[in-house]
Amino acid sequence: MATSEISGSPRKLALVIGISNYENGRNLPNAINDAEEISFELERIGFILHEGAPKLNPTCKEMHHALVDFVHSIKRGDMVLFYYAGHGIQWKDNNYLIPSDNYKEEIKDNIVKKVKLSGSDLKIYAINAQEVHNNIHDRHPFVTMLFLDCCRTYDLPDQQLQQSGRGEPIKHQEGLTPMSVKAGSLIVFACAPGTVANDGKEGEKNGLFTKHLLKYIKTPNDDIRMILSDVTNGVIQESKSKQIPHVTSILTHRNICLYNRISEQIQTKKNTFQQFGITVAGRNGKGQKLNQLYNPEGIFIDNDKSIYVADSWNDRIVKWKLNSNTGQIIAGENGSRNQDNQLNGPRDIIFDKENNSFIISDREKKRVIRYFGKNQTNQQSIISDDWYKRIIRYFDQSQTNQQIIISNINCYGLTIDKNGSIYVSDCENHEVRRWKQGDTKGELVAGGNGKGNHLNQLYQPTYIFIDKDYSLYISDCWNHRVMKWKKDAKEGIIVAGGNGKGNSLKQLSYPRGVIVDHLGQIYVADSGNHRVMRWCEGDEEGEIVVGGNGWGNRSNQLNSPYGLSFDDEGNLYVADHENNRIQKYEKLRN
Repeated sequence: MATSEISGSPRKLALVIGISNYENGRNLPNAINDAEEISFELERIGFILHEGAPKLNPTCKEMHHALVDFVHSIKRGDMVLFYYAGHGIQWKDNNYLIPSDNYKEEIKDNIVKKVKLSGSDLKIYAINAQEVHNNIHDRHPFVTMLFLDCCRTYDLPDQQLQQSGRGEPIKHQEGLTPMSVKAGSLIVFACAPGTVANDGKEGEKNGLFTKHLLKYIKTPNDDIRMILSDVTNGVIQESKSKQIPHVTSILTHRNICLYNRISEQIQTKKNTFQQFGITVAGRNGKGQKLNQLYNPEGIFIDNDKSIYVADSWNDRIVKWKLNSNTGQIIAGENGSRNQDNQLNGPRDIIFDKENNSFIISDREKKRVIRYFGKNQTNQQSIISDDWYKRIIRYFDQSQTNQQIIISNINCYGLTIDKNGSIYVSDCENHEVRRWKQGDTKGELVAGGNGKGNHLNQLYQPTYIFIDKDYSLYISDCWNHRVMKWKKDAKEGIIVAGGNGKGNSLKQLSYPRGVIVDHLGQIYVADSGNHRVMRWCEGDEEGEIVVGGNGWGNRSNQLNSPYGLSFDDEGNLYVADHENNRIQKYEKLRN
């Protein structure tokens, strides 16, 4: 097959998994560090990280679900990278990635016991690396790359023996066995087949292979084959030839650059959207029918492009599937808003897949409720219910139940970080607080110094966003600005607006929704100016992304935009509040 040159820059997707803590066997302290630092560097060079963060210490079920969702998100022509750090082992000519729950349950004497996995259990209780490669390849990406830093010592019970073709016992081998690589693919082992990788020197936080991969992976405009040559040489020299990375590839393109600096800088400048929106939910005027919305606010888009809407004045959360003409009520269908299990003016909705649940802010009742929903998908959302001043987590189970988890909170916006901590904007106390899992009292992280326009103050904060570095972006609505509070900061910095209320490119008017893309660009729903703006930190003025043509209901107009969200292809969705619809603006392909 002839090689070819890449034209333009493909979309770059990555799934990163790191496992340090195991139920059985030796833990690997550096594996999580490896996964987190690889994730950080990949995002810096333009990769879209699956679900925005690495999967750390997942169970077998969680690994399987992550892989299925990730593979489903891959489009033809994508550049795809899978990285795994943890235990891995070969068994009967297959390589298996070992999950954190590396045991099976057996009943002995009417007692359920956790039993360490044997070789014959791996097909069920571990992940087959060859199947990962095959499933990704079947989505027809531009290139498939697997990085397996998992050649650590891992013993099966009693040194489980395999049988040769003649019935002779063969002790299972250490490390990994060579894999079948498909055209357009590259597979990298941290060390040669049948050998064991170095976990790193004492006091170092990375394994030897990943240490050198981190050093070279961000090299701009360098072909992946050249990068791996540098990585290999570095590992060999430091280990004094005791560890030799193993690369198998059948690449069909030249110049496969993980970081094509020139191309991606140009692409960033041309990151534009179709100016005529497509109505994907609502479109039938305000009302309470299933084909209508009434002042929608927060929105979330899942991997299937289903849209979850906080249908505020209808006191409900509605899910609109792709290309559907009607929505499905998933919360708030229990009659009177005064009942304990009812919503009243939900304001925001975010996604919490780890806990498989919804969280709702029930504002008028000033409480946070964990709610067990019914007949939902494996995805989950978090909902801010403005009127009852409460937050409710809707669980994805076939039951209805609820539990108060936070009391006395005047909630508007919500966001959640990669550790599962929930952040809540309190627009009456002009502050944002964080609740870590298990907390009974939220920790103040922004504002809390009374209403005002000083850098340590907020004035009616609404929507919020947390990035991978735990920096918090806040729509400081009545100060007509967006603030960024870095982790543990005592005051914020202005990253958008801050020049008084107005409609110039230096100003905002009652900003609402705020989201930040993987390049650090800040998107703001400039509600009072009926437009969506984009700002880069440090710029004196922003640029209009969509809208800005006066208020109205034409396809190139908005009327008080509120919630913002991206789908997995980078298309922009806007909750067009006063037009009672959700607008989709397709990203223009360069």
